[in-house]
Formats: sequence, structure tokens, C-alpha cells
Amino acid sequence: MPSRNVVGSLCCFKIFGAAFQNSGMREGQLCSHTLRSHGVAIARIHMHDWLIFLLLMMIEVILYLTHPFYRYVGKDMMSDLKYPFKDNTVPVWAVPLYAMLLPIAVFLFVYWRRRDIYDLHHAILGLFYSVLITAVITDAIKNAVGRPRPNFFWRCFPDGKDVYDQLGNVICHGDVNVIKEGHKSFPSGHTSWSFAGLGFLSLYLSGKIQVFDQGGHIAKLCIVFLPLLFASLVGVSRVDDYWHHWQDVFAGGLLGLVVSTFCYLQFFPPPYHSQGWGPYAYFRVLETLANPPQPTNAMNVVQNEQDVERQEVDDRNNDRFLGLSIDANSRSTMQETTTEGK
Repeated sequence: MPSRNVVGSLCCFKIFGAAFQNSGMREGQLCSHTLRSHGVAIARIHMHDWLIFLLLMMIEVILYLTHPFYRYVGKDMMSDLKYPFKDNTVPVWAVPLYAMLLPIAVFLFVYWRRRDIYDLHHAILGLFYSVLITAVITDAIKNAVGRPRPNFFWRCFPDGKDVYDQLGNVICHGDVNVIKEGHKSFPSGHTSWSFAGLGFLSLYLSGKIQVFDQGGHIAKLCIVFLPLLFASLVGVSRVDDYWHHWQDVFAGGLLGLVVSTFCYLQFFPPPYHSQGWGPYAYFRVLETLANPPQPTNAMNVVQNEQDVERQEVDDRNNDRFLGLSIDANSRSTMQETTTEGK
């Protein structure tokens, strides 16, 4: 265990540019698991995970195209749904850039420093699952709830002339797609995606820089909180743009943060763990190298085979001896019987 911790510390320290000239050949070999040497093997091991990932992508597309539940919206409800119809401060196309590509850029930088394909693969796979599971759950709830957005009035009545049926429900005459999006308020997709991606990045950084190493370097928390702050500001912008109620943003942020935590812990120890700087798979490799299986000796195999053959010959000889003994006993018995008869 101590030697494993030393190797881990050396590998972790190399992330920040330090080099140990006398670290030894073994430590360097342990830290080098490249895409070329181990990439194919890791891809085969996690082939089913990537297939399920593709399935989740198809489910997400179906959920996005599905019409949400059109909840009853009466005239007395319009006081909370009559906010201005503004453009997004954070456009939809920007969300994958900072929630996925930015963390991947950090993962690639760490891989460039450490040459650990286990860390790179598991970080990317965990990030993808974190964002995609969050997206599936978010859109499923959006379609099921069908809560109107704060700007629903102007989506439903672009000219400002509201119309209602006999039951008091709205009769919208706006654009169909705009009205459809107006029923997808709860929870906030921008916020859930942001916390799913940047929350995963925050956990990843806290493990890599060992925030909870009991060293008292509280400045490390600034690096960890920075992605979470950005995700929070994205959520605030959704309320400021009148695209979401505050409850939508709170639920979306909580959802993304919970899912990202679960996905992170599938591949990495908790950040407060002494080995939190690396993935589980990396330490399994170290365990295998520290306790290699005993190689099979060809001479021992031959010797064992000879012993087996010798035992079989002895068994056959014993069987023959036993058969002869039985035959001799039977003959002597017959002779005694004949003698007694005479």
C-alpha cells in the first residue's frame, strides 16, 4: 500500500508540471497507459456502455420531438404568465460547448500531462452519461408536467388578444412550435445540463488537485467552485429572461448535480479519498502489477503429467493384482469344496 501511494502521488504531481528526475523506471511505466497501448482493450470492455449511450441518444431525440402535455391555462392564471418574450441570454447551441466540450478539453490536458487513457476514457464516458441521463430525465419530466413558461401569454397570443373557450382554457393562435416550447418550463434544461456537465467537471478537478487532502490550502476551493458558479449564473439568466420560474431552475440544478455525482462515482473514488486523484481502473492495474499471477512452469506441467500417468499405471497394476488375488482365492475355495466332498 505505501508504494502504491507513492506512485499515485508522483503521477498526480506530474499534472501540474513538476518532474521527478529520479522517480524510477517502474513509476514511469505505471503512469503510461496511452490510447495506442490500451485504447482498444478499454473500448472492448466498455462496448456495452457505449451502445447504451447511443440508445439514450435516440431516446432523447424522441423525447425532444414529443409534444408535451398541454395543461389547462385559464385567464386568472395569466398574471404569472404575462412576462415579456425575450431572447435567450445563453443560446441553446452554447450549452454543449461549455457543458461538454470545455470539460473534455480539461480531460485532454490531464491526459497530455499523465498519459493515462483510463482517466481520459472514464472521464469522457462519465461526462457523456451525466449529461445524457440528465437530458432524458429533464425532457421526460417536461413533457409529463407541461408547465407554462412565464412568457406563455405572448407565445399563445402574439398580437396580445387573448381568446378562451367555454371552459375558460386558452385558444392559442400563435406559432405551433413556439406554443409547444411554451409548455416546457419545468424543469430548466439549460440549468440541468449546466450542472450535469460543470458539476462533473467540478468533482473531477477536486479529485485531481486533492482539495480534501487536509493540507489547509483553501485556495483550491476557488478552482472547484468556479464551474458551479458559472452553472448557477446560467440558471439565474433563465429567470431573468422570463423563460423559467425559479422552481424550474432549482429543480434543474439539483437534478443535474445529483446525476453528475452518481456518474462520477461510478469511475472515480470520492474527492476526499486518498486515491481520489485517479480512476478505479488505474488502481486495479497497479494492484495487478504489484501482485502479478505466478507464471506457469513448463517443467512443472510435464512433471505433473508424468505423475498422473504413473498413478494411472499403478492403478492398473493394482487392479490386475486384485483380479489375480480374487481368482486365486476362488480356485482355492473350489479345491477345498471338492476335497470335502470326497
